[in-house]
Amino acid sequence: MNAFYSLLAVVLLVLLATVGAAGPAGKTLFGIALPYAALIVFVVGIVYRVVKWARSPVPFRITTTCGQQKSLPWIKHSRLENPAGTLEVLGRMALEVLLFRSLFRNSKAAWRDQRLVYGDNQLLWMGALAFHYSLLVILLRHLRFFTEPVAPFVPLLQGLDAFFQIGVPGLYLTDLVILAALGYLFLRRILSPAIRYISQPSDYFALFLLLAIAGSGVLMRYFTKVDVRTVKELAMGLVSFQPALPEGIGIVFYVHLFLVSALLAYFPFSKLLHMPGIFLSPTRNLANNNRMVRHLNPWDYPVKVHTYEEWEDDFREKMRAAGLPLEKE
Repeated sequence: MNAFYSLLAVVLLVLLATVGAAGPAGKTLFGIALPYAALIVFVVGIVYRVVKWARSPVPFRITTTCGQQKSLPWIKHSRLENPAGTLEVLGRMALEVLLFRSLFRNSKAAWRDQRLVYGDNQLLWMGALAFHYSLLVILLRHLRFFTEPVAPFVPLLQGLDAFFQIGVPGLYLTDLVILAALGYLFLRRILSPAIRYISQPSDYFALFLLLAIAGSGVLMRYFTKVDVRTVKELAMGLVSFQPALPEGIGIVFYVHLFLVSALLAYFPFSKLLHMPGIFLSPTRNLANNNRMVRHLNPWDYPVKVHTYEEWEDDFREKMRAAGLPLEKE
């Protein structure tokens, strides 16, 4: 039922844009007002969440480790699993951000021959990697709508993406890969009883919304056809804060733009915010040097302590009479 409710919500968003963008006032609302509003919510929400995370106290090193910590010189420590310095932390973060290293070793459990067996689940790593890098390429390709002149790498990237020329216009491989990756991530939640049990409506909503965005983009490029020049005219007007609605843009484009706006507004309040969150995660961005450096909590409440020297001063005569050793006579 969680998947059904999420699918229903995305279908309602599509219908809302389809009906609402039919008239001139609706086109202004869905083509200008809502994109600006979504962008404001996106920027303010991201800044608020990042500042809130940055202000959270982290007095101790709470790194996630699964390797030998640096200790004695003759014991080889794991530089990436258990970094002891800044350079090793940078290496660990680079592998995490660029290659999703922790997902590569995501373990799965299965009951076989009356015993619990653990193994790698690298399909998840492949699906996540394919989705994120396809999305990155698609976002970079879309820069041709928002820049003038277009950056030189954008046409080069388009040519590489459509290397296998299949029909006119050329088929972008990333369009197929992102749909396949999203389909796999959705089927994984549906077919796995354990993952389906812990999946919330928000998990399905993000998947369906991304599928709808990718699907409407594919629909515009290969089937309904949208005038690219008018789309760029609208995009350049939005970027330059001189918005104008050119004639000849179909309803499918307004549906696509509205879904992107919904994703932008939803982004700061969802699990999708793991993108900036990974850089502020103390389990990833800190070196594990707890044995080498003593970490004091600056937020500890000041407590009046009674040191051993003071305690010995109070009970020196009784300790001497009892024959107990004294540090000071």
